[in-house]
Amino acid sequence: MNNRRYLDADFLLQTPTSRRLYHEVAAPLPIIDYHCHLPPAEIAANRRFENLFDIWLAGDHYKWRAMRTNGVPERFCTGDASPREKFDAWCATVPHTLRNPLYHWSHLELQRYFDIDCLISPATADEIWDRANQQLAEPGFCVAGILEKFRVEVVCTTDDPTDDLAAHIQIAGTRALGTRVLPTFRPDKAMKLSDPSAFNDWCNLLARRSGGDTGTFAGFVQALEERHGFFHRLGARLSDHGLEYCPGVFYEASEAARVFDRVRSGQAVSPQDEEGFAGHLMVLFGAWDAARGWTKQIHLGALRGNNTRARRQLGPDTGFDSIGDWPQAASLSRYLDRLDRDGHLPKTILYNLNPADNYAFATMIGNFQDGSVAGKIQFGSGWWFLDQKEAIEWQLNALSSCGLLSRFVGMLTDSRSFLSYPRHEYFRRILCNVIGRDVEQGLIPDAPEILDPLVRGVCHANAAAYFGFPSLNP
Repeated sequence: MNNRRYLDADFLLQTPTSRRLYHEVAAPLPIIDYHCHLPPAEIAANRRFENLFDIWLAGDHYKWRAMRTNGVPERFCTGDASPREKFDAWCATVPHTLRNPLYHWSHLELQRYFDIDCLISPATADEIWDRANQQLAEPGFCVAGILEKFRVEVVCTTDDPTDDLAAHIQIAGTRALGTRVLPTFRPDKAMKLSDPSAFNDWCNLLARRSGGDTGTFAGFVQALEERHGFFHRLGARLSDHGLEYCPGVFYEASEAARVFDRVRSGQAVSPQDEEGFAGHLMVLFGAWDAARGWTKQIHLGALRGNNTRARRQLGPDTGFDSIGDWPQAASLSRYLDRLDRDGHLPKTILYNLNPADNYAFATMIGNFQDGSVAGKIQFGSGWWFLDQKEAIEWQLNALSSCGLLSRFVGMLTDSRSFLSYPRHEYFRRILCNVIGRDVEQGLIPDAPEILDPLVRGVCHANAAAYFGFPSLNP
């Protein structure tokens, strides 16, 4: 009989070396959360949360997907049910999530934030609700307190070029906050031409934010570059793109201007023109990132908005996205090669959503390392559907087999929730267990002088060196 308690101190740690590496090396390290979707306005306001629903369930499409699958009506997910009713519906769902990472994450979050270690179920719902809400009312349970509790050194939010970044300006003036909070430049809407009306509204907002004229393609590009510089002045050191696949066709400026003029006049364009236009902009974005010493992030492979009815009723990012299966390697290679040939290839992290392409991505990064920066081109951590135990191990194994695990910049939350920091612990435990198992099997030496720096690097030091963030108090 197994006498181990669920989520005990050695959760996921199966060997003595795994346990030593985690408890002595990985666990004490601070967190660099270099990609997330936390709302900067809530950080600026140092938000306090009214109840456990507000901090734990609101906006969490991972949980909504599970609840729908469990037969929970929509009113208890995104609808008009009360916070307590929605919480109760989630507690009734959790026992059915065994072997889904939500089961691990939900219990880790209750333990690490609220010191609540009972199993989540309808029978424990009252106790969890009351104990958590009591703690949420305490003075230290605010956004700043959470960031301090988990020793979060840096948070990089995800921001549109048209964002005014007012919250970031406010945060920058808050010296009491011990976490550096920086924007990330995500210009995806600049390349979405399928809805001319939405694109034109966005262009008009870009003009107002930049003080420029986006009526012409040259003015549009100038406005984007002005915003890129504005982000840099506020501390941004990363860009990000969420794409189905990387454009592999790169229009010249005259061709891109033709497409732009057509869309600005309200006309539709072909998918080929949309890709060529996006390819032109991606080349420009890469050059700007390289010139300012930024890191480019490219998230590839999400098939979004599959359910038309749900998208119309509930909007985007409500839990109806999945893994896509586009060919990735050839177009991604053409893009990286174009930047490299032009001398404009920045530090780049590639995130893959289809595990079938893991080895394609793990080998792709080796094509464009140039010796200027250790791990200049990175195969990023498992994200979205792949930020769970099995897929994290797949990513670590592919990277280790085809590249240098020791130069990996490690985990991020990619989350909208302030309760997601145990995901770093989850990743660190998995990493230490992978290494510890190899030691036990005689595949790598039991040599702390080699193993400890590797774990410290992947969990913290590599990211600190790689991104070149401005200091908290320059």
